[in-house]
Amino acid sequence: MMARLLQLPLIIILMGISAIAMLLPAAHGAATMDFVSMRAFFYSALILLILAGFGGIATAGYQVRRQARSHLITLVVAYTLLPVLLAIPFHEAVGNTSFLNAYFEMVSAITTTGATLFDDPERLTHTVHLWRALVGWMGGFLAWVTAIAIMAPLSLGGFEVLASSGIGRGASVPTPIHKVADASERLTRYAGKLFPIYAGLTLVLWIALLVLGDTAFVALNHAMSTMATSGISPVGGLHGEGAGSGYVGEALICMFLVFALSRQTFTSDSGVDGRNALLSDPEFRLGLALVIGLPILLFLRHWFGAYELAEQQDIAGAARALLGGVFMVMSFLTTAGFESAAWGEVRLWSGLQTPGLLLLGLAIFGGGVATTAGGVKLLRVYALYRHGERELEKLVHPSSVGGSGASARRMRRQGAYVAWIFFMLFALSLAGVMAALALLGTSFEQAAVLSIAALSTTGPLANLASDAPISYGALHDGAKMILAATMVLGRLEMLVIIAFLNPAFWRQ
Repeated sequence: MMARLLQLPLIIILMGISAIAMLLPAAHGAATMDFVSMRAFFYSALILLILAGFGGIATAGYQVRRQARSHLITLVVAYTLLPVLLAIPFHEAVGNTSFLNAYFEMVSAITTTGATLFDDPERLTHTVHLWRALVGWMGGFLAWVTAIAIMAPLSLGGFEVLASSGIGRGASVPTPIHKVADASERLTRYAGKLFPIYAGLTLVLWIALLVLGDTAFVALNHAMSTMATSGISPVGGLHGEGAGSGYVGEALICMFLVFALSRQTFTSDSGVDGRNALLSDPEFRLGLALVIGLPILLFLRHWFGAYELAEQQDIAGAARALLGGVFMVMSFLTTAGFESAAWGEVRLWSGLQTPGLLLLGLAIFGGGVATTAGGVKLLRVYALYRHGERELEKLVHPSSVGGSGASARRMRRQGAYVAWIFFMLFALSLAGVMAALALLGTSFEQAAVLSIAALSTTGPLANLASDAPISYGALHDGAKMILAATMVLGRLEMLVIIAFLNPAFWRQ
C-alpha cells in the first residue's frame, strides 16, 4: 500500500502530507479550547485529503517519462500554488484578515523566509502560530530532500559549482547517489534517511529549550524554526513572553544553526565519513571563519573606533557584546534572522553607525548548499575566492601551475565562472525587485531591505536592517505579491528558472 502511494505524483503526496499536518493544529485547538481554529484546520484537512484522494485516483496509472523534470516543475508549483491550500485554514482561523495576507504568510513559511504581516503576535492564536512554525518546518525538510534528490542530479541549487557539465542537464556531481535511480526513488530514499535526523534534532532542541525555561509551546516553535532557519516565533523573538531560556538558550540555538552551514553536518557526499569530512568541507570552514572572525573584528573595533564609549568598558558588557555578535553572525549567515538580546550592546560596543549593512551582507552570503539556508550560498563564495586567489598568484608567478587536483582546478575555473553568473543574476533580480517596489511607492531604503530579505529568505531583516523597523503589514497589496514571488525565487534560485529555458531540459 505504501509503495503504491509513493508512486503517485509528488504534488499529490505533498497535498496529502499537508492535510495530515493540519490535524496537529486541529488537535492543539481542541486541547486549548480554541474550537474556531480547531474546526478551521480539521475541516480543511478533510477537504484537502479528499482532493488529494481524487487526484491520486486520477493519476494512479500515469507514468512520467522525465521524472527529474516533472519534479522540478512540481517544486515551482509547490512553492506557488500549494500555499493557496495551506492558507485556507489560516484565513478561516484568523477571520479578520484577507486571503492575500494568509497566502503571503504561507509562502513566507514554506520558503522558510519568516516574514510576517502580523506585527503583534497576540493577534494570532497559539494554534495559528503553531501552523506557521509547522509549515516552515516542513518547508525546511522539503529543501533538504529536494536539494539532494532533485537539484544535485540536475546540477542546480549550488551543485553547479562542482558539476562537470551544463546547468540543468543532469551532469555528474559529487552527491550521495551511488547508482542510477529515478527521481521518485531518490526522493523516497533520502526522505526516509533524512527525516529521522531532522525530526530527532528538532526533538532534542525542543527538550533542551524546555529544560532551560521556555514553555513547551514556545520551545517547540523555536526548535522547529531553528532547524528550518525560518526565524518564526510566536512571541516576537527568542526573549518574548514564555521564552525563559535566556542567553543559554541563544547559545544552544546557535549550535543547532551549524546544520545550515554545510550539508556535511547531516549527510556525507565526499566519500569521507565523520569529522574529517566536515573539517575538509570548504563551506563549513568558510562559515566558521565568518562566525568567529567577524565578531572578533567588531569586538576589537571598540578600541580602534569606539573607545569613547566608556559605559561599555565593563567585563560583563564586553562578554555579552562578543557572544551576541557571534550569535547574530550565525543567525543571519544561516538566514534564520533571530535577534540576540545583546544586539543593542553589540552595536554600542562596536560603534557601528549602520549595523544593518552588516546583517544585509551576511544574509546575501547565505549558508550551505542543500541546507535550509537561503542567500547566494557559501560554496559559490568559496569558488570565487579560490579563483581570485589563483589570479593573484599568477600575477606574482605567471608561469606557475595551479595544483590541488582536477576537482579544485574545475572549481577555480568552471565553478567560479558559474558562480559569477549566479552573482550577476542575483544582482539583476535584486535590482528588478527594488524597481518594482519603488514603482509602488516604496522608499529606496525600504525597497532595498525588503528585496534582500525576500530574495535571501531572511524575513526578520525588515526589523533590524534599517533605521526603523519596516512593517510588512503596511505594504501595498501589489508589494506583498511581489515579495511573495521574490521569496519563491529566492528559495528556488534564478538558475532553476533559467534551466526551464534550456532546450536540453525539455528534450526527450
